[in-house]
Amino acid sequence: MRALVGHAAVLAAALAAAASAPPRGPVFSDITEAAGIRFRHSIGDHKLDNIVEGTGAGACFFDFDNDGLQDIYFVTGVWTKGVSDNDGRDLRGRLSNRLYRNLGGGKFEDVTEKAGVASKVYGSGCSAADYDNDGDVDLYVLNYGPNILYRNNGDGTFTDVSKQSGLDDARWSLHAVWFDYNNDGWLDVYVANYLLYDDGKFRDFYPAQGYPGPLSYQGLPSILYRNNGDGTFTDVTKEAGMWRPGGRAMSVTAADFNNDGRMDVFTSNDAMENYFFLNNGDGTFSEKGLEFELAFSEHGQGVASMGPFYGDVNRDGWLDLFVPNLNYVSLFVYNPKKGFFENLNDAAGLAPLLGQYAGWGSVMFDWDHDGWLDLFTVHGHAHHEYVQEDSLSRNRQNGTFEDVSREAGPYFETKRVGRGAAWADMDNDGDIDLLVVNLNDAPVLLRNDGGNARPWLMVDARLDFPTGSRTAVGARVTVAANGLRMVEDVNPVRGYLGQGDPRLHFGLGGATVCDVEIRWPDGVVEKLAGVRANQVLRLRHKAEARRKAQ
Repeated sequence: MRALVGHAAVLAAALAAAASAPPRGPVFSDITEAAGIRFRHSIGDHKLDNIVEGTGAGACFFDFDNDGLQDIYFVTGVWTKGVSDNDGRDLRGRLSNRLYRNLGGGKFEDVTEKAGVASKVYGSGCSAADYDNDGDVDLYVLNYGPNILYRNNGDGTFTDVSKQSGLDDARWSLHAVWFDYNNDGWLDVYVANYLLYDDGKFRDFYPAQGYPGPLSYQGLPSILYRNNGDGTFTDVTKEAGMWRPGGRAMSVTAADFNNDGRMDVFTSNDAMENYFFLNNGDGTFSEKGLEFELAFSEHGQGVASMGPFYGDVNRDGWLDLFVPNLNYVSLFVYNPKKGFFENLNDAAGLAPLLGQYAGWGSVMFDWDHDGWLDLFTVHGHAHHEYVQEDSLSRNRQNGTFEDVSREAGPYFETKRVGRGAAWADMDNDGDIDLLVVNLNDAPVLLRNDGGNARPWLMVDARLDFPTGSRTAVGARVTVAANGLRMVEDVNPVRGYLGQGDPRLHFGLGGATVCDVEIRWPDGVVEKLAGVRANQVLRLRHKAEARRKAQ
């Protein structure tokens, strides 16, 4: 009996010590209300009962006014004939997307009406890029209905140029990634389209399911639009080898996955195989999902893949992919010796950590600035408004992860119906803050408190054109510090239905200086030695844009 009492006392002391031990990394604080954010996502109705409503929405961080602070654009559903029930008609005309300007100091103001971006089409996703190289970031909104391209006027306002640009695709689009696939200096866009909804006509489903799933509907082709350099775009999907009429794209990202200097495209699909388009360098792509073992989950299922996020998770100089889904997760780690990706979800310990949730948005970022990428995932039931908590998984530097959610603040003890996730250093203090979009609910803006306690570096890479300066999408940055070589590609479009900070963030693992190398999109390489920590390193490169003969 004394032995048992003694063991109990030791265990109690250990638990008390663990409870009082300081956290190993930063804590996230919910500042949504204090920041002045009053937006609330809506399904455009009072009852969740179809796949359009259940898909939810994302959000974008982008600096629309060029003041050095990341602003936020929120997307919402609106009452829509064929989607919304009649008893929700009281919401007609009352809902719209919202743009919040970052005022600094953790404060935001709603400037939607002044900016002219209060879209009242049923929205799903958004992405932002300077498509006309004039130095101002433009905004693209993906809808159930015609997509909207807002051209930034440079004075705090936007102009709807959807129709004349050719980007007013009326198919149900969820996401879009901007990248210069043909290296002509103009950003092209690949639009991820989902499925053909039937206005609720199909009703042959198990009632407890809530509503029919994606296989009840015909898939849609996603579209690659070439930027013509004159404000217009041309559909080049078929000639580029990317035509897949039966896809069900949930989200998309692009990066140089095979280290050949060209950006490849990964599309996560719902209830079917994923697509991986390898850039051939001649204006065409080859779909290599099966060959690179990115098509299915670790055990071969055609799972419901959601928001893909890339990063070099094992610090071997090759980009990897993390993909949440509704029943599982996939950690695709590239093996250069084998020439394909290995799904190391089970080996990394992520199956028991995240397999219990329905995953949507994700962010790979260095939570504790040790130089290794950690995982933030957003969860929520797909067909019902059943709440789940979100998760933070720490990279243990040995190929495995551990759940550190409870160390990262009380937010992780709350439950919501999550969908999108975005990230940015919203207060320019050197650490990454998080934004969560919840279904039919208020978002959560999480300020990172303490993340900048250890050294960091932010890289703002830009291309200078005669007409203006824009983010150097497609550039590769390598930072060497504390014995690590950390690789990142410039592309803010990652995760579920939105995008994050276009500046690249590196935790330096305690090092106060580092070496930086950047490979610009035109192949020119620059090296900087002895770069001091704790700064935003601004890199500029002169570029040119060539218009194509039509």
